[in-house]
Amino acid sequence: MKSRLYFWFKTYLGFSGKESRGLVLLIPLMVILGLIPNVIRYVKHQQSELIYRQYLHQLDSLEEAGFTLVASPLPTFNPQDTARKAALPKVAERINRIDFAEADSVTLQIVPGIGPSTAGRIIKYRENLGGFVSPAQLEEIYGLKPETIEAIWEYFDFSPVITKKIPINRVELEELAKHPYVSYQEAKVILAYRKQNGDFSKASDLLKVKIFKKDWVDKIVPYLDFN
Repeated sequence: MKSRLYFWFKTYLGFSGKESRGLVLLIPLMVILGLIPNVIRYVKHQQSELIYRQYLHQLDSLEEAGFTLVASPLPTFNPQDTARKAALPKVAERINRIDFAEADSVTLQIVPGIGPSTAGRIIKYRENLGGFVSPAQLEEIYGLKPETIEAIWEYFDFSPVITKKIPINRVELEELAKHPYVSYQEAKVILAYRKQNGDFSKASDLLKVKIFKKDWVDKIVPYLDFN
């Protein structure tokens, strides 16, 4: 029988004698591995049946002795073991909501995801800007994740607050270039135009500098003082 099997492998499958012998040894192993899960399931089923029969026997014995069963004698799931405690109010509901413009580097740390360094960056950027006029400006802060920004508004209110404006007609080059929205090159152009054409009287005067886009002018104007 074995010789016929080797011959069939060699003739029809092109196996060598060594490969044929290896395959013959492998087939029983694969069959055994395939049967193992079924054997395990069978053993577990038999164990479950045994436990259940013991349970019924205990139940009958208790009832015959006059006891009323109020809980299973088996180590089964008890909902009380995993009952959740009454949920505490969220932290955001236990604190006074203040305006984001009033928050300092200490109070900002109430927000999950904000530690001392991140809080410091937020405060520094707010000071350099001169205040936030839009919640979207937080997206400009390096390392501040979108989910953290979203969480901020669970703890703080927002209203536009400008704390510092740039006197556009008196400011010096270095001071103007410190603003996050103004590069050194843009500051040079603004001051050169002012020197050549006189003071700026309104926001639209900046658009007379042809290289400046309206979007950028609209972005910087809230921080400019034209008086």
